[in-house]
Amino acid sequence: MRRALTLFVSLALAGGVAAAAPATASAQGRAVIPLSHPRWAVPQAKVADSAPSSKLNFRVYLTMRDQTGAEAAAQAASDPSSKTYKQYLTPDQVRDQFAATDSTVGAVRDWLAGSGFAIGAVPSNKAYVEATGTADQVEKAFSVELGKYKVEGQTLRAADKELSVPTALASDVLGVVGVDQATNLLKPSHTDGTPNDVPPSDGFRNARPCSAYYGEKTDTTDPAYGGKNLPYAPCGYTPAQLRSAYGVDKVGASGAGTTVAIVDAFASPTLYADAAEYAKKNDPSNPLSKGQFSEKIFPTNPALEPPDQCDAAGWYGEQTLDVEAVHAMAPSAKILYVGASDCQDASLDESLNWIVSGHTADIISNSYGDAGEDIPASEVRVWNQIALQAAMEGIGVFFSSGDSGDEAANLGTPSADFPASDPWVTAVGGTSLAVGKDGKQIFETGWETGKSTLTNGTYVPGPPGAFTSGAGGGTSVIFDQPFYQKGVVPDALSTQNQHGKAKGRVVPDLSAVADPNTGFLIGQTQTFPDGVYYDQYRIGGTSLASPVLAGVMAVSDSLAHFHHGFINPLAYQAASHSQAINDVRHVDGAVERVDYANSVDATSGLITSARTFDYPNLTIHTTGGYDNVTGLGSPNGLAFLLLP
Repeated sequence: MRRALTLFVSLALAGGVAAAAPATASAQGRAVIPLSHPRWAVPQAKVADSAPSSKLNFRVYLTMRDQTGAEAAAQAASDPSSKTYKQYLTPDQVRDQFAATDSTVGAVRDWLAGSGFAIGAVPSNKAYVEATGTADQVEKAFSVELGKYKVEGQTLRAADKELSVPTALASDVLGVVGVDQATNLLKPSHTDGTPNDVPPSDGFRNARPCSAYYGEKTDTTDPAYGGKNLPYAPCGYTPAQLRSAYGVDKVGASGAGTTVAIVDAFASPTLYADAAEYAKKNDPSNPLSKGQFSEKIFPTNPALEPPDQCDAAGWYGEQTLDVEAVHAMAPSAKILYVGASDCQDASLDESLNWIVSGHTADIISNSYGDAGEDIPASEVRVWNQIALQAAMEGIGVFFSSGDSGDEAANLGTPSADFPASDPWVTAVGGTSLAVGKDGKQIFETGWETGKSTLTNGTYVPGPPGAFTSGAGGGTSVIFDQPFYQKGVVPDALSTQNQHGKAKGRVVPDLSAVADPNTGFLIGQTQTFPDGVYYDQYRIGGTSLASPVLAGVMAVSDSLAHFHHGFINPLAYQAASHSQAINDVRHVDGAVERVDYANSVDATSGLITSARTFDYPNLTIHTTGGYDNVTGLGSPNGLAFLLLP
């Protein structure tokens, strides 16, 4: 997850979905696009003008012909109480019934071409018209001036005021994405690196001692923590351990007939080789064949103004985790990796739209997002429209809920993260998972970590330690409560952060293992002091939970011989009358963790710390029933896999 800039965005709300506000008429036959100017782009923050000849690529997204009808169609296809449940639309049907008309596409394209822009291909769902041109052309076309603004340590491009378009086109423009850099660039939370001439990720190994399963080894050498000798953290759960813990190992299905797409930025050159080697070493009866794996990589354009804050190498570990976790849970599913050209929101939503417009996958796992919801209205509308089409087509879209708990430490106030807060996606929260020697769950609780470092014989700070990371959750301030959460999510949660407004969408929906202290073993080619080669380490985050749940859903699809698509309505109904979902509750506990000071070996010494589960001092808490750390809970074996 990433830290977002403060934009103070407000959106009109309709039917639980962010709706585009009507354009405001301006002089000379033009109409303003509401909320298209970042609030931080003020004169005192400006540091330079944009070079008139600098190149940039942007997209003008088009409104659906019938937003209300599209929402009704998505709900009807995904709600078990509907007469047309599971009657999904094809991409062609979505296009013919709801997409912008050819005349609308033509009018926008003609205006852009007449303004001097090079026009890109229009996607099959007619979601947008893409254009490339100079900053000078953009300024003239949208009646703005572009500049560089210093904000929270970054220098970002933005217009000096709201964008405007010809009045005749105003009702057809959903938003313009790419003219400014209003969103801070996306990063997975657990990586760091450089964007240019990218080497493999810096090497990392887990120190010993650690346990093969939860509770195998106990630290009796170091001082007790809170009066207890703690078990050493697991070295990293294997595919077999996670399949057993979630009950997907003995069901006679393993994801065959389902394609799971993974969206990230860039593309590790060793992604398939690493995943295949990992399966060979850790799951030899389930190799990852070349026929199971495919890639769609969006190329970077060196002629464009480069995204200078992307961490390309940092995304390599994310991609590796996602692919290996999906294959671990659903060994027979096909995996489609889609790599965006960079880590900007505009590039990632392009990748997501490519999958949805062609229905090239049945499930999509996304392990990235904005810290909070203070992002431009155009981006919210765009992501929402893509997710809405996915629901109509029967594609399940999963987003990790974030790795910074309630975000209060980062943003100053509690907040859910976007896009996980979008009501048409499944937000995946995180748990701490104890898997015993027999592969069965000992317990599962909410993931919110407190850390106490052993310093001169004393744990500092004392129990429960200082918060380091945890599953994101909370109440949206830009989305109303969706239909499926009514009567299930407590009012105390749906009204949290609302300040007298209507009930809001609460995150997450479901959860799975995420705690890096009870995490997953992955294998990746990395850069070590003695060379570049494959090695293995333990990792976590809701970046793990999302592909784990996507893999579980792939197995459920193969058992049911149909695709569940948008699972939220079914999951919320099932939670009230079946045993399909494990109600994750608070558990007091902690593990002892040993780390290399230099991340790779013991030459610089070791660091020992206690890591508590379900840290209590946040505004989000793990409780009985629905809660804003784990949602409804986690998959409960066969009962979940056999959801109708």
